[in-house]
Amino acid sequence: MNSANIRYVVNSFLYFFFVLVEGFLGLRFVLKLFGASSANGFVSWIYEMSDVLLQPFRDIFPIKVFENTYVLEFSTLFAMLMYAVGALLLLAVIDFFAMPKSTSTKK
Repeated sequence: MNSANIRYVVNSFLYFFFVLVEGFLGLRFVLKLFGASSANGFVSWIYEMSDVLLQPFRDIFPIKVFENTYVLEFSTLFAMLMYAVGALLLLAVIDFFAMPKSTSTKK
């Protein structure tokens, strides 16, 4: 396997992980925003899976509750932003170290 293939596999894995993380956090945000019942199995599962991802960012911002049902979690939006920045930085580091070294020819 050459370095281009390894870079492709690593980048693909990173994109997959990023989409998975953003998907769970995005679903959490939408479900909370629309007041989905945590008694539902799917909703409960999404909340459980996303709790681990949200933990480092919990309580950074206040949670706004409207009409005792609709929850606006700014921490979830911030977590999504931070995971996106982290993924972009990782991709940049991978690209930097995986770039083929240019060879100069002396005349």
